[in-house]
Amino acid sequence: MRLNTCSAIIALAREMEEGAAVFYENLAKTSPADAGYFLGLARENRKTATNIERSYYGVITDAIEGSFTFDMAADEYLMDFALPADYRAALARAGEMEDKIIKFYRDAARQSQSLLADIPRVLSLAARKRETRKARLAALGDEGR
Repeated sequence: MRLNTCSAIIALAREMEEGAAVFYENLAKTSPADAGYFLGLARENRKTATNIERSYYGVITDAIEGSFTFDMAADEYLMDFALPADYRAALARAGEMEDKIIKFYRDAARQSQSLLADIPRVLSLAARKRETRKARLAALGDEGR
């Protein structure tokens, strides 16, 4: 499926953030030592989705929506939110998930920067924040818990 409108991008962002939030909540249940961290990631996922939606609803107009700002394939960003039983495998899956979400936000920000102001800014910020998250997840995997 092609993503051509801002509302389609926002809908996929919401879907990815919610799927990732549930993944981190499930991971928290299996890892008591890091449960607080993972629950914080889940909260951050939902906050990110809300911030993106607020930015969208605050600035979008029918003229922009109808102009087909985007040309992205949703299939490029599909991911598996199932939690692997092994902790290290779960952390590896989390890293892969973060990579796809970062790519999605960067691609969407790049494609919308010439027509929109707030949307690319909030998408770029979401991608930058995820880089830090990804590094922390990698460090947890290196600790070998």
